[in-house]
Amino acid sequence: MKFPEITENEQQRLDALKEYSILDTLPEKEFDEITALASYICKTPISLISLIDDKRQWFKSKQGLSVNETAKEIAFCAHAINKPDEVFIIPDSRKDERFHDNPLVTADPSVIFYAGVPLKSENGLPLGTLCIIDNIPRELEKEQIEALQFLANQVSRLLDKRKQELKLQMLVQELENKNTSLNNFVRIAAHDLKSPLHCISMLSDLVMKENSCRLNPEGFDLMIQIKNSSTELSNLIDGILKYSMDASIISKERKSINLSELLQTVRAIVDPNNSAKINLLFSDSAMIFSNQTALEQILINILTNSIKYNDKETTVIDIEYRVDAENVMLSICDNGPGVKEDDRDRIFEIFQTASIADKFGRKGSGIGLATVKSLVAILDGKVEVFPCSKEGLKTVIHLKK
Repeated sequence: MKFPEITENEQQRLDALKEYSILDTLPEKEFDEITALASYICKTPISLISLIDDKRQWFKSKQGLSVNETAKEIAFCAHAINKPDEVFIIPDSRKDERFHDNPLVTADPSVIFYAGVPLKSENGLPLGTLCIIDNIPRELEKEQIEALQFLANQVSRLLDKRKQELKLQMLVQELENKNTSLNNFVRIAAHDLKSPLHCISMLSDLVMKENSCRLNPEGFDLMIQIKNSSTELSNLIDGILKYSMDASIISKERKSINLSELLQTVRAIVDPNNSAKINLLFSDSAMIFSNQTALEQILINILTNSIKYNDKETTVIDIEYRVDAENVMLSICDNGPGVKEDDRDRIFEIFQTASIADKFGRKGSGIGLATVKSLVAILDGKVEVFPCSKEGLKTVIHLKK
């Protein structure tokens, strides 16, 4: 018996095989179908997808064989990978000096006929073979050899696809870990910033209360500016916290929500004095399956803008609800000045605001609508804005049922 030679660039070959993370994995239907087809086409009782590491050949898929691996020293496939561009065929191993006394020949499974097509990595390194085995001498027809080569190419593609999917999974996990770390940092930083801001606000109130007689008008105005600036910065931090809400929690924690009741809760927050006329153009029984916290935050931001940036004596907001077989649509239309066409995409980007905000002297942080877009995306939906039929702005939210 002749032992197989070590391949050229053996360490590179082993490193390439390791990148697939496939050794000792469970059987997979796609690979089993290929070995079954190989046995059927070539009419052999045994067919294998064999991968060769430094000490063994391991079978990712096997037909007609019970063992999962054999030693590399006796593996026919370990010989085959030394010629990665050729089909390795042994018509009768009993007449071949390399194999006649091989234990795989002299004992079970009695490998008399063997044909193996090398499986190659993307850069051409041999990983193993797709092989067929019989316990009688055989010859293959030209069409059978070609079919075996086609099937081997398909195995290589499946291996490459599997490797790419693994890389993608690792990348997704890495991004999720980074996102979690970033969210934790934002929360910690926000907490550490809000405490001194709260102190600044309280101290400003205290100075103005206890020193009102000593402060001249300019000094009093300065203290008011300090207090207002600390309040604005605190609100900005709150906005950043809402923008960075944990996507995994939002996407998992969903329930049936009564839309009418939710909007009444939101209205109490954004319009406690009932100064706006908010019309709910749907029945009180309308339900939506979503994350309540996310949906509440979305509606708060949209309705707040409709009220804050309105130039009419009475703010009017019409809210519609529609549902079809797959989607839920919420339409919120106000009677404000609307948004210029050039601003309609930009207003959903973080720290960007519409030019109309300057008219009111209430330029926002540019976080509110960015938060809306982020939360709607987490809920597998999309948000768009259009001009209303007469005046104002219509915000349309599409969500999956």
